[in-house]
Amino acid sequence: MNLIKLLFTFALALGFIFPHAITAQTKTILFFGDSITAGYGIDTEDAFPALIQEKIDSLGLNYNAVNAGLSGETSAGGLRRVDWVLQQGVDIFVLELGGNDGLRGVPPSSTKESLQGIINKVNSSFPDAKIILTGMQAPPNMGQNYTSEFQSLFDELAEENEVIYLPFILEGVAGDPDLNLPDGIHPTKEGHKILAQNVWDVLRPLL
Repeated sequence: MNLIKLLFTFALALGFIFPHAITAQTKTILFFGDSITAGYGIDTEDAFPALIQEKIDSLGLNYNAVNAGLSGETSAGGLRRVDWVLQQGVDIFVLELGGNDGLRGVPPSSTKESLQGIINKVNSSFPDAKIILTGMQAPPNMGQNYTSEFQSLFDELAEENEVIYLPFILEGVAGDPDLNLPDGIHPTKEGHKILAQNVWDVLRPLL
């Protein structure tokens, strides 16, 4: 019993949220990301992965949405963490990383290499899993050349790996003070409703 409790605590520390019990027949959608996925600044049940679980449940679909978001995560950190995450079964892998790279000015080539490494590991562990890549944009203060290269890396990854692609997960939310917390970066509860719809539009055809 102590070991089970320890493992559960460790999972929570890494950002895992298991909203429903998983059965042998239940398929898993793994949301692997940073604070956007984790729902920084709001309750976890208001973050977009939980909202997507609500949509799934309302349709009676047998999928479990696992929130593996970790605030502050970079693409390099995600690459180091993904092996542990992939110890569970995955049917759909939603990759939402790169935002912190852009904020820190990480070279786009390094971000691309790390994200490619994550995609490779998913493909190796679960060849039949569907991958959804969500794009991100760098802040304009990084300069035009950087922001252009940063956006392009997601376009290139999507094309080179033939994954399902959502070019900008924050579409309709970024830059709107009414939909973001005071930091201007993280979405509010209302903002996450829009994120959930953005993701749902590309996820629904896979279910």
